[in-house]
Amino acid sequence: MDRLIAVDRALRAGAPHTLLEIVTTALATEYGAERVELRLADYAVRSLQAVERGPRKTEPVGIHDSPQGRAFGSQEPVVIEGGATGAVDVHLPVTIRGDRMGVLSVRLPGDCPLDTVLPEMRHICEALGHEILVAERDTDLYVLARRAARLTLAAEMQWQLLPGRACSRTEFSLGAHLEPAYAIFGDNYDWSISADDLILTVTNGMGQGIDAALLTNLAVNALRNARRAGLGLADQAALADQAVYAQYHGRTYVSVLLLRFVLATGEVEVVDAGSPRAWRMRAGVVEPLRFEAQLPLGMFEDTPYVTQPFSVEPGDRLLFASDGVYSVPSSASEHYGERALARSLSATRLLPPSQVPAAMFRDLAAHHGETPLDDDALVMCLDWYGPSPKTP
Repeated sequence: MDRLIAVDRALRAGAPHTLLEIVTTALATEYGAERVELRLADYAVRSLQAVERGPRKTEPVGIHDSPQGRAFGSQEPVVIEGGATGAVDVHLPVTIRGDRMGVLSVRLPGDCPLDTVLPEMRHICEALGHEILVAERDTDLYVLARRAARLTLAAEMQWQLLPGRACSRTEFSLGAHLEPAYAIFGDNYDWSISADDLILTVTNGMGQGIDAALLTNLAVNALRNARRAGLGLADQAALADQAVYAQYHGRTYVSVLLLRFVLATGEVEVVDAGSPRAWRMRAGVVEPLRFEAQLPLGMFEDTPYVTQPFSVEPGDRLLFASDGVYSVPSSASEHYGERALARSLSATRLLPPSQVPAAMFRDLAAHHGETPLDDDALVMCLDWYGPSPKTP
């Protein structure tokens, strides 16, 4: 325990760009580690990119065909025996509150007591992940490591808006993803969690490139501003509607799906203002959720919005998607949302929500064929576990 405290203190005291060096020194000193490597998942969640200062020298490894990828996917340590050298390679997931960030790989002496060491190293990975999140305010090192290719300016703006790729609590777990990751247009998602509720936002902005990014930035920040002012869901939509109309006067607008989950009961308020859609899987049955359609944000001046109630039950899985997903045609001109989406949601029922979006995008690519998508696409998956047990 003393050495864990020492590593925690060193990470908190270290300069933002030196976190890997601090962990490397600590693991070498305390555990005899011969080699340490940190890899972060790229924006498309297809590869793990090495964190390196200076020009990139280490080749990325695939998430679906490497020991590091197995640790990332399973969220469990993967141990590889070193054979004749006697050393052991250990790959450990770096994950914060359900958001899978990457993998820490450590080469240890063959006689290292893994039963004792692995729990301690998992603690170190958690501490490292927390410090990376804080460090990203002050350094680009970890953001740059996530790039397998250059981002367009519009994608840069959109990724900076996002809260993360996944989040989990006692009551729920969720995961989300955007494609194409390096050239996003106007799709976006957001969430906020308090002691009482979870608020989700799924946004489908008009246009392409910088115009779409500027429009989405305005809408998302207007919604956040209203939420942080303590306004209810309908008033959040109304304030964002006014902000978008004041800027564009109806020339362009934003489709949005707003949801507020009451954590203690599973009751949900919904404002359906446009094209993002929702599906529910309950007891193995997949069905679309139909809400009262209201006008997108910014289409007309002073549009009134009202909430619609529904509820979720423990075991429910909800899926939210932008039109860049459900409207994608196959070679036979069948839209993905007509039947293929329901099949994919059923096929991925055993995966955790953090892995469902990427799996569905692989299925979407098979449905669409070799032609690149002509729109960006968003998938968000939510598993509802029910309210946490009350402590006596």
